[in-house]
Amino acid sequence: MITGRCLCGFVTYTYDGVIGLAGYCHCQDCRRRSGSAFGISVKLDKEGFQIAHGRLKGYTKQGDSGTELTRHFCPECGSPIFTSSPRHPLHLYVQAGTLDDPGIVRPIHQAWKSSAVAWSTIDPQLATFTKGRV
Repeated sequence: MITGRCLCGFVTYTYDGVIGLAGYCHCQDCRRRSGSAFGISVKLDKEGFQIAHGRLKGYTKQGDSGTELTRHFCPECGSPIFTSSPRHPLHLYVQAGTLDDPGIVRPIHQAWKSSAVAWSTIDPQLATFTKGRV
């Protein structure tokens, strides 16, 4: 059983099933949705996914691919939880950062690399802090 939640804890979910492929997406919509350089999502079977607590709000928009996507998020804190599409009715794409154990995610591909921002690769020479910055 896999579990996850939003930032504030209002929305929690469970998943019982096979973990699908995970990948980075550099499209403009994923950057804006995540507030970062890319999004990382994991393909799950819709059948095994269940909202355990709370409710979601959705926003539907046509992506650059032409596919209609609905982004489901917590109405309290705004955390993106998953994306769904009529093009893939049996699956949903959970945002990796919402998993209680994100270590299970192993991205295997990058999409929309042509849209990647130059600073999306972290320079190994940058100062690094194990926890917060001193």
